[in-house]
Amino acid sequence: MAAHCLALGSVCQAGSVTSPHSVLIVDDQAPFRFAVKAVLRRLPDFELAGEASSGAEAIAMAGELHPELVLMDINMPEMNGIEATRRIVAAHPDVVVFLCSTYDLADLPRSATESGASGYINKERFGADALQQLWQQRDSGFARL
Repeated sequence: MAAHCLALGSVCQAGSVTSPHSVLIVDDQAPFRFAVKAVLRRLPDFELAGEASSGAEAIAMAGELHPELVLMDINMPEMNGIEATRRIVAAHPDVVVFLCSTYDLADLPRSATESGASGYINKERFGADALQQLWQQRDSGFARL
């Protein structure tokens, strides 16, 4: 991007140009993926990188697309989101994963906090404000909303 600024004869400062954060949505339920895409369209700091409907598909797509953020459903057939998160974070430690499900915080499986995910959001609370809040807290331990 800096080379583009120089070619146009303008001055660019380091860090002044930022790209939207790429997001991979992983959920076996199409309606939730649709809802997340609608939220992402409202947020200029985030853009859809892709969507997957299974843990195995998420692992493959994370390797191909290199998203900054993965929104991962916990309960999916074949491979659950917790195991998929473990594998993605092991292969791509710079990827941020937020687990999503309908679990109440008290019922969240212990393995969720040990999966390498940066946070958890209940699907009923998912929205633009919640996503931005989690993103801001991503480096401060396992954030919960």
